[in-house]
Amino acid sequence: MANESALFLGQFLRSPALTGAVAPSSRRLSSAVCVPVPERGDPVVVELGPGTGPFTAEIQRRLGGRGRHLAVEINPRLAAHLAARHPGVELVVDTAAQLPALLAARGVAAADVIVSGLPWAAFSYGHQSSVLRAVVESLSPEGAFTTFSYVHARTLPPALRFRRRLAESFEEVVPGRTVWRNLPPAFVYHARRPRR
Repeated sequence: MANESALFLGQFLRSPALTGAVAPSSRRLSSAVCVPVPERGDPVVVELGPGTGPFTAEIQRRLGGRGRHLAVEINPRLAAHLAARHPGVELVVDTAAQLPALLAARGVAAADVIVSGLPWAAFSYGHQSSVLRAVVESLSPEGAFTTFSYVHARTLPPALRFRRRLAESFEEVVPGRTVWRNLPPAFVYHARRPRR
């Protein structure tokens, strides 16, 4: 874990806006974010911005070898680390804004669940819009989307804009409890039923 923290911090120092955090998400945050991953059936789960893989490990645990798990990571170094650690995950090095095309190229009509570790508050308006649009287009009608925000960034204009856009994009958006045992503390957004 110390090795992953060092890798993550190094990538943050090289590109803070793309990495978005100084440390990987905690196990508690991973558990809170991955709640909608079904523990039965064969769901298609998409993970955006897996980084060093804390959400990946939780998704894999919940799937237990069932379904399909596709992870989209823009950072090639983090992607290589993730591929070595989780060989059962379909890993794509690309931007999350390309998600509909990435799914189509793999014969996937829609995702049942999309879990995001992306730094939404660090994104420009245009990038936020294109990625959220890709999420909405890629989910099944009853699909679930979860992501998180850091407590300290909650009142920043990009975070407020993201919250509004999330409410416009889904029929139901429920903020979860604050996960204080994360660096920095964070809370989860649970969104269901994308509006098309």
